[in-house]
Amino acid sequence: MATDKILSEVEGPVGRIIFNNPEKHNAVSLDMWAAVEAYLDEFRDNDDIRVVVITGAGGRAFVSGADISRFENERASEDAIKHYNIQVNRANEAIYTFPKPTIAMIRGYCIGGGMGLATCCDLRICTEASTFAVPAAKLGLGYGADKVGLLIDLVGPSFVKDIFFTARQFKSDEALNMGFINKVVADEDLETYIQEYAERIAGNAPLTISHIKKVTIEAVKDVADRDMDSVTEAFNKCFNSEDYKEGRRAFMEKRKPEFQGK
Repeated sequence: MATDKILSEVEGPVGRIIFNNPEKHNAVSLDMWAAVEAYLDEFRDNDDIRVVVITGAGGRAFVSGADISRFENERASEDAIKHYNIQVNRANEAIYTFPKPTIAMIRGYCIGGGMGLATCCDLRICTEASTFAVPAAKLGLGYGADKVGLLIDLVGPSFVKDIFFTARQFKSDEALNMGFINKVVADEDLETYIQEYAERIAGNAPLTISHIKKVTIEAVKDVADRDMDSVTEAFNKCFNSEDYKEGRRAFMEKRKPEFQGK
């Protein structure tokens, strides 16, 4: 679904999805979630894109959660609420299971659904002034067990209780200490750091990275729910690939490998 509230860019091997609703701190509406899913489909099919960065426009916010002003139209009935939740879950699941690495580039507010979105990304990098919160307890909202579970996997049950019980805002140093954030950088360095970081990832073997992502997704599931056949398939694909041969040759020849993802 097309909307100017979600933008996409490609720079070399790095694709970007940008939440472009700065006047509302990049609050997200139903059509925006649908557009995110559509752009991910495009990026998945583009072999030149090796890494996806997800961020917010305007400099004041990553994503500040749902656009509450749209609830009267988008969540006015039981059926509408069900449809809304399905679309949000589809978009978040598309990010979480996306076969290529995803990086949340966080500047400013990362609130509610913004934290949920960042949780679905593989990596989270923010500025020193970034602010985080899940204010569900101030609004009487419930959160799905799957979403809470993903956050527990990152920061543990004690910090999840702190985040939800208090509904307070906290800064980047606490987010880093919790394990929610991978790296904190100065605001003026964020763009350059993210691009260089993403390009470093993009220069490595895509099949290996895809395999490790699959392993980590399956490892946090209950044992009975794990799809270990797909993990084994991805493992074998690495060793049967041209990239594995290229990696060995490049090592012996003391040069940078040129991986093709094949």
